[in-house]
Order: sequence, then C-alpha cells, then structure tokens
Amino acid sequence: MSLFWRIFSLNAIGLVAAAALLLGPVTVSTPVLPGEALAVVVGLAALLAANALVLRVGLAPLERLGRAMAAADLRRPGARAPVAGPAEAAALITTYNTMLDRLEAERAAGAARALSAQERERRRIARELHDEVGQTLTAVLLQLKRVADRTPEQLRDEVGQAQEATRAGLDEIRRIARRLRPGVLEELGLTSALRSLAAEFTTRGLTVRHHIPGDLPQLTEESELVLYRVVQEGLTNTARHSAADRAEVRLRSVPDGVELLVRDNGKGLDGASEGSGISGMRERALLIGAALSLGPAPVRGTDIRLRVPVATGDGC
Repeated sequence: MSLFWRIFSLNAIGLVAAAALLLGPVTVSTPVLPGEALAVVVGLAALLAANALVLRVGLAPLERLGRAMAAADLRRPGARAPVAGPAEAAALITTYNTMLDRLEAERAAGAARALSAQERERRRIARELHDEVGQTLTAVLLQLKRVADRTPEQLRDEVGQAQEATRAGLDEIRRIARRLRPGVLEELGLTSALRSLAAEFTTRGLTVRHHIPGDLPQLTEESELVLYRVVQEGLTNTARHSAADRAEVRLRSVPDGVELLVRDNGKGLDGASEGSGISGMRERALLIGAALSLGPAPVRGTDIRLRVPVATGDGC
C-alpha cells in the first residue's frame, strides 16, 4: 500500500470511529464533564500515536535512503540502498539505485579514457625526452669530450665538471623516461619490471626488498600496468613522505587472482587525507575490477594491498 493510502486510511478510521462514538454512547455536555473530557483526550492521543507510528514506519525507508546517499562514494562502488517500504519510497529507492549504476558506469568509462590518454601522453613525453633531449645531451657530452682533449691544463677541471654535470643530467633524463614509460614491462614482463622498480628505489636511506614469484597466473596488459603503477606510486610515497628506511613488495597468487602488498616501516598515514597519488591508484584499481585498501602495517608504517582478479578473457 502506498504511503498516501496508509495515512488516509488511518485518519479515515479514526474519524469514522470518533463520529460513531459521538452519535452513540459518547456525548459532550456544556460545560464538559470530566469523564467526557477524558474520553476525548484518550481518543485524540490514540489517533496521534497511530499517525506517528504509520509515519515512522512509512518514512523509515526514506531515512535509510538519505543515509545511503550521504555515504555514497563512486570510488567504492557496489553499495546500494535496500528497496523496501511503501510504493512511493520503493520507487524512489529503485530510481536512486539505477541512477547510481549509471553514474558508476559513466565514471568508470570516463576514468578509463582519462587514464588511457594519460598513458599515451606519458609515452609521448618519454619518447621526446629520450629521442630529443637525450640525444642533444649526448651530443653535448661528445662535444665536451673533444673540447677537453684540446683544453689547457688549467681549464680541464672546469671542463670535467661540465662533463659530469651533463652526464648526470643525461642519466636523470633516462631515469624519468623509464618511469614515464615502463619499457621493461613491455619487453621483459611484470616480474622483471617489479624487481627492477624495487632496485631503482633502493638507495642509501631506503632498502626495498621484493618477493615476486615467476609463476603468476595470466593477467591482462591492463592489470599488469595497474600493478606496476600501484607499486611505483606506493614506493614514491614511501621515499618522499614516510621517513621509512625499509620497504617491501610482495606479489602472490590467491584463489581468484593475485594480491599485491607494498609495505613500509615509516610514520604511517597518521590521519592524512588522500592525495592525488592515492586517488589515482583507486581509479586504476576500479578500471580492472580490483580491490585497493590502505591501512597501518602490523608494527608501524603503511600497508597498500591490491587484489587483482584473474583474467577471464583476452582483455581489451
């Protein structure tokens, strides 16, 4: 029954009962007698209580819908308000759930296009850095070598310093290009790419250990790229913000896919809000239907877990 008919029926029953009583045994004198006043007050209280009960029961689904709308987060899809209550409330909840389905689908499609464009732009920038800036610096380095051979003794130290600065700039350009476009992922596969990434982030102040088996289940190219980017972003946050001296990267098979763990012994999240890096990891996880979670490590530090489902097709 709809909410309108529930309230109307209850009010009609109350009014009909009151009219029947007034036409029957109940009378109202002038002035009102105490017994008559008590009967009117009790009847009014009963009618108000019944109205309150019907409204409470009828509006409860709308209150649940309001809580569900306040807690909705498109980055954590799947939560839906239960369809219950009067016809109007059930129709409204169904419409909201349908709208949420459409929003999540459109957001996922938009995020996929944006991340695909981002990867293309990364490849373009990496190619230009390697082919143009890298070649220019290489030519400068060769020119400095020829200059150094003909430089007087008192100027050789300065020319040598210029050579070292140019060589350091060239190495940095190559390092940035590798991070923008993980060529090792395309050429050698996920296992080698993650091991190489762990070695790249290992410095004097940070030791990155890895436990990455070679017998992982078959994953799509998109899943492998997401795993690589999550490890890259996680280690970048560790190196920049966590003040950690140890980190580890673990990848293992689970019944329905693979699970990635990036753990450090730094200062932890400490109530900090999610930045663009973490938001980007969540966006990427959504694209492949993976589950991403961040939380404190068992002792101290941060755990990043990514559970990626096994590929069921050829991918797209």
